[in-house]
Amino acid sequence: MNESGRVEAFSDGVFAIAITLLILDIKVPRTGDHGGLWAAIGAQWPSYAAYVVSFLVIGIMWVNHHQVFSYVARVDRTLMFVNLLVLMVVAAVPWPTAMLAEYLREGTASHAAAAVYSLVMVAMALAFQALWWHLTRTGHLFDARVDTTAARATRRRFALGSLGYPLTVGLAFVSAPLTLAAHGLLALYYGFNQVPVPLRRDQATP
Repeated sequence: MNESGRVEAFSDGVFAIAITLLILDIKVPRTGDHGGLWAAIGAQWPSYAAYVVSFLVIGIMWVNHHQVFSYVARVDRTLMFVNLLVLMVVAAVPWPTAMLAEYLREGTASHAAAAVYSLVMVAMALAFQALWWHLTRTGHLFDARVDTTAARATRRRFALGSLGYPLTVGLAFVSAPLTLAAHGLLALYYGFNQVPVPLRRDQATP
């Protein structure tokens, strides 16, 4: 396994643990005086919604991370630390997810929980952007297939795509459910409209 493969394998482990921890915060519902089990299951809808959105966020981040590293031939010390920064934020996602699920219907507290959730997503976007900017700074870490000049030109588009996350911090003080929905839409955007790694014409597959 080359250097890039080792970094990606370690990253895959962190992604897998973080995405698995999300489900552990959904507790088995307990029946009460106001309905049976079905009612108790339905009452936990904030947990299901937060789980689905965060699962999408981490899952799509993993897909894009894998796509980028499939073109990385070597790593340097800076890349390893920037990648660790990405993983630090990914590992933290289950915490604001659980908090937002807990307080989604709690009035003023829901705004604070949604703001914290959004701030974590801002940190994730900035960390991944820093990863891409370091890789494209000189392009020496990419393999021979990558058009480094074209890759560097995608920086602006990459940065523009990240502007949506700071806006969700403001939206958090308007509506927590809308904020959660906005993060779901942003995750889908990055799932279907990700910035591709530009390849040299003589290396691109038809």
